[in-house]
Amino acid sequence: MEIERSHGYELVSKLISEYYSNAEGFYPERISQREFGVGDYETKIRFRHLSFLSNNEFKEYLIKKTPPFVSCSTAFYKYPTYRPMENKQWLGSELVFDLDATDMKLSCQLVHGTSFVCTECLSAVKKEVIKLVEEFLIPDFGFSLNELEINFSGNRGYHIHIKKESTLSLDGNARKEISNYISGAGMAFEDFFTMEEFKRESGRTGKKLIGPKISDKGWKGKIARNFIKELGKGPESLELIGIDKKIARNLYKKRSLIEMGINNGNWDIVYIKNKEEFWKKVILNQAISQSDKIDKNVTNDPSHMVRLPNTIHGETGLISKKIKFSELSNFDPMSDTIAFKKGNLKVLAELPTTLTMNGEIYGPYKNQIVELPTGVSVYLFLKGNAKIIV
Repeated sequence: MEIERSHGYELVSKLISEYYSNAEGFYPERISQREFGVGDYETKIRFRHLSFLSNNEFKEYLIKKTPPFVSCSTAFYKYPTYRPMENKQWLGSELVFDLDATDMKLSCQLVHGTSFVCTECLSAVKKEVIKLVEEFLIPDFGFSLNELEINFSGNRGYHIHIKKESTLSLDGNARKEISNYISGAGMAFEDFFTMEEFKRESGRTGKKLIGPKISDKGWKGKIARNFIKELGKGPESLELIGIDKKIARNLYKKRSLIEMGINNGNWDIVYIKNKEEFWKKVILNQAISQSDKIDKNVTNDPSHMVRLPNTIHGETGLISKKIKFSELSNFDPMSDTIAFKKGNLKVLAELPTTLTMNGEIYGPYKNQIVELPTGVSVYLFLKGNAKIIV
């Protein structure tokens, strides 16, 4: 028979307790200066303003209380348990970026919704993380890889922590400037392009559009490089950034000339009617398409709390795993973060799509009783796609 959902949660809690009994590596730096928040299966942060003086005290708490969600402040405080917030006496905060597949408006979400996560979701958000690091954090802000800590959230995305002393003192306004820059907020066509007069062979004057070069730093270079990348993919890719089909085909045919022109800052190699309005539309569409989907609230708020790395995520049963950037390309969240690997569980499953975990494909299921690996069963149970059977 299927067991009550409350008993299912009791079973998962036992598994969580076993995990913390054997696991290490979930202790944050300067643990006694952090505020902690813990949740239950209904609310991710049910209680906060918690503090622990040592790693052992923290571990004992997790083993005994088995919270399905554990969050930790990005900030350091003199008095983490004090209330209201100003009484905690802020000492500084890590700079954190939060990227989540839910915010990306992916086509696959039309099939499975935003609460479920498929391989396409996870692949798309991973690309955004790599782009954020390689196109913004390293070249534009000068951070090095050893100053970055990347954590899979345990569900739909990633957190990037900047571990650099000089960023700890940044206030909310400074953090907002950083997130606005990365997301392209406030960018205008006039910031990147000018119309320059020149004399034609006939003696008449004309105007040509002068814009970003591939070698330019910051957003200028990003816009130039991204347009050439989209140009190289073909007419269909150009249409996705707002270019009419006929013009897209013409641009693609003359892509070598166009690339040569953009290398020198000349965006007028090919004649286009109403070119200023045309390119304005294209560039604005590019800026939106390549802006990283960061949760600005996480970045901007020095007192924000995020999932503690290497703890269990109570909506999936997966580990919110800390990983190296060099390992990210080959990192598979649905294989590399499975916490509960022993045995099988019998479940009554209702899954309209497929689930890939640990290299195996499960589902779809239509009100079926199936025996599945424990990690898969717990994932489906916590997602609301299965009931546990005893």
